[in-house]
Amino acid sequence: MTEEVSPVNGVHGVVGIPGDKSISHRFAMLTSIAEGDSEIHNYSTGADCRSTLSCMQALGVSHTFSDSDGRRVLTVHGKGISGLTVPAAMLDAGNSGSTIRMLSGILAAQPFSTSLSGDESLVKRPMRRIMTPLADMGARIEATNGQFPPITIHGSRLHGIDYSLPVASAQVKSCVLLAGLYAEGETIIREPITTRDHTEIALRELGADLHTEPRLACIRGGAKLRGKMLVVPGDISSAAFFIVAALITRDSDVIITNVGLNPTRTALLDVLKYMGADIKLLHIEQVNGELIGNLQIKSSAIQGGTIEGATTAALIDEIPVLSVLGALSRNGLVVRDAGELRVKETDRIETIGANLRRMGGNITTTQDTLEIPGQQKLHAAEIESCGDHRIAMAFAVAALAASGPCQIHDSEAASVSYPEFYATLRNIAR
Repeated sequence: MTEEVSPVNGVHGVVGIPGDKSISHRFAMLTSIAEGDSEIHNYSTGADCRSTLSCMQALGVSHTFSDSDGRRVLTVHGKGISGLTVPAAMLDAGNSGSTIRMLSGILAAQPFSTSLSGDESLVKRPMRRIMTPLADMGARIEATNGQFPPITIHGSRLHGIDYSLPVASAQVKSCVLLAGLYAEGETIIREPITTRDHTEIALRELGADLHTEPRLACIRGGAKLRGKMLVVPGDISSAAFFIVAALITRDSDVIITNVGLNPTRTALLDVLKYMGADIKLLHIEQVNGELIGNLQIKSSAIQGGTIEGATTAALIDEIPVLSVLGALSRNGLVVRDAGELRVKETDRIETIGANLRRMGGNITTTQDTLEIPGQQKLHAAEIESCGDHRIAMAFAVAALAASGPCQIHDSEAASVSYPEFYATLRNIAR
């Protein structure tokens, strides 16, 4: 499918963002192994989170959708910590690295074997980073060529470990914490830099025995989780596309409602404000341990800058759209320590570079850096998303500031995280 996106004078209006993908995955998994029903409001509409629900259903956990005051509500009928059953076939994680990596932690402790795979993109993504700690805990995992899906997890009795992550990864941290729910004794995870803590918050909300310190989480196995009503904040990674759209177009004023403002995810706002973005926080509250608020964004003269180290890790999902912003900023953007981008849905360093060049832009890349000069003029172009949702959406935003209409090929990739993206973009474009 191809979507045409034309340049605009500005974007205006109020945007409601779909539920946070990261939190939705975690709520679906944890409520499935909690006792009793859980109501999840604003569950992500993305295909990735549907993959998680499908996997849990294949493991014997039923769920239903209903409407409440015009909002879709997911009810998960939890089976308890020991209630999962042997799936009839290989679990399909689709395009979702979060699903296959985090769910592996739960499956490692089951009294049965489970096989998992995914689409053409997912089977190229390495799993050794979860296989190593799970093996240390007592699980046995087989993988294609030693590290790629399909993988088969032979569950067993697990024991706690003290594990230091070699590379910062919220998915790997979450995988080990979920395994730690079942393990004998304590499981300690140490991370080199702070990553998003949605798993820790969700575990605590549902009753896990969890202790956290800066860059450390400790969970004691054996606790029973209890179902409850939960609200998923709007996804700030999805909001990033509309934030940048407002910043780069001439006459823009956008309000984004009920967006997640977890401190481990708001590096985006800090970096943009430092670069000169006009962003105001209109409201904030705490729900289920997560901060939620409303943001107002107006057109701004962005200076650009450098993103590196821990900031790159915190912004890894936003780098594609920030690269577009960098090309249109005054001084450009340098991104360092971004090698993780090469093992996402696509090699994002490659796909960012290729599409900027298609639009007449200039970019220099290495194995883990992007250098993007500022004050560039972007042209109408044929954009190749390569099936990557964040590339498709980032360059749809770039098209708003191009010299003419752009064709976004494989535009349906956006549905992985944000099926309503193009309709929302058209609704606020002027």
